[in-house]
Amino acid sequence: MPRAVILTNPASGKGRGVRRRDEALPQFRAAGWEVEAHHGLDADASLALAHEVVATRPDVLVMCGGDGMVNLGLQAAAGTDVPIGVLPAGTGNDFARCFGLPLRDGAAAARRIVHGRERTVDLARIGERWYGGVLAAGFDAVVNERANKMTWPRGQARYNLATLAELRVFEPLRYTLVLDGAERELDAMLVAIGNGPSFGGGLRIAHGAELDDGLLDVVLIKPVSRLELVRTFPKLYHGSHVNHPQYERHRVRKVTIASPGIVGYADGERFGPLPLSVECVAGAVRVRA
Repeated sequence: MPRAVILTNPASGKGRGVRRRDEALPQFRAAGWEVEAHHGLDADASLALAHEVVATRPDVLVMCGGDGMVNLGLQAAAGTDVPIGVLPAGTGNDFARCFGLPLRDGAAAARRIVHGRERTVDLARIGERWYGGVLAAGFDAVVNERANKMTWPRGQARYNLATLAELRVFEPLRYTLVLDGAERELDAMLVAIGNGPSFGGGLRIAHGAELDDGLLDVVLIKPVSRLELVRTFPKLYHGSHVNHPQYERHRVRKVTIASPGIVGYADGERFGPLPLSVECVAGAVRVRA
């Protein structure tokens, strides 16, 4: 009898995590799986629990929540033969989007795990931490910093307000990049380092990035006016920003990024102040989808 362990973030999506888990559980049981369901009291407890679960070698570790919850699962499962599955229940769900998973149907997502094949994909690594999606290190990261300091409103609206506030004052940033050993200094509105293609709920900043090519996609938006930045933003949903004359892309195995005062965010989580060194680790994790 195959065994699945579901770890849920009860706070995801204003309670969607619990609902998605409850939709999923009957699907596992009907397919003849042994299934356990747990949740941690906070992120640290959930991470410790994920490591404990992986040590018991289940057939799949299922993370139920948003990208932050999935990121905790990656920390535990990376470099092991325990695959992860995803029940999307967050705001962005960008890792789930990489696999075309149903975003609003826990039962359908569970069936993808039960009947799906395993796929081995790359991860990006910063020190001892992993991420599956995109590292934001520019305008987008500044917005995240502002949004995290706000207590109102909640959800996507807080991010939207933070975006508007930063647009009034934002200026191009000075970066030092080391791309596979080659150093560059430049000004840019943002630099994003993609293992996967999207962040922020489907914004395809690293459009064209593939999860199994052994490379990182380093994307630059070089200086533009604030108005032009606003005009370009909607194009991220379709990836058509790649045609903008100030767009630049590099595909590398390792990159070091530095910019004074900027904090890097990946999978929606705060990874810390720049400089940061990021490397692609090919075939780092298995995903059952």
